Amino acid sequence: MRIAVLGLGEAGAIYARGLAERGAEVVGFDPDASESLTGVSRASSVGDAVDGAAIVLSLVGASAADAVLDEALPRMTTPAAFADFNTGAPDHKRGLATRAVVAGIPFADVAVMAPVPRAGLATELFASGDGAEAAADALGSYGLPIRVVGIAAGDAAGLKLVRSVFMKGLAGLVFESLAAAEKIGATAELRAQIATEFGPDGDTLVQRLLDGTRQHAARREREMRDARAFLDDLRTPTWMTDGTLAWLRSLAATTS
Repeated sequence: MRIAVLGLGEAGAIYARGLAERGAEVVGFDPDASESLTGVSRASSVGDAVDGAAIVLSLVGASAADAVLDEALPRMTTPAAFADFNTGAPDHKRGLATRAVVAGIPFADVAVMAPVPRAGLATELFASGDGAEAAADALGSYGLPIRVVGIAAGDAAGLKLVRSVFMKGLAGLVFESLAAAEKIGATAELRAQIATEFGPDGDTLVQRLLDGTRQHAARREREMRDARAFLDDLRTPTWMTDGTLAWLRSLAATTS
């Protein structure tokens, strides 16, 4: 099967290389990525990459998702499906899907439910939209754990944002409690208590929350703004999410 991977950053490179290792014919495109990926051929444009592909995976980031979709659609033909892996608001995913429908291309809203570097191709994926079944069949045939969770684009994105409320909020609580513990000279003691609550690998999880949040603070702030807007649409409380956003803004300002 010919698979096009648009965006060869950290996650895109993992998917491209991993799918090639599992027997897919993978064509990648990324004007900014220079790393050579074993088994992955490189196209000179989005259009060349998607031409003849059975499925197109977009991992370019939400800010570039619209432009890449618009460039890909004219070169795609049914029954090829377009799978948007970028984290974004449900409304944004629905807008992308509408453009794909006009072009006659099935669209899958794919939510990546954990950091890809941690589990690679074993990372859980949720999919929704009129192209979700096609994406699940195609990627599932290579062993990716992908599950259809809704019929409309935006359903998978909504589940991802609700999960983010918890996971990013958890990181904010760790930062806040450890900041207070430092003031009273009890950092080591409190960190040990937190780690115990997380189970046998608790200290590793604590460190991952601290490191990952610092490293990706700006991107996670954007994600949490989308999450907050989604909660507003649902008319549910945003008290914890507001606190998480404050922490991410602070960390982004100190790491930029």
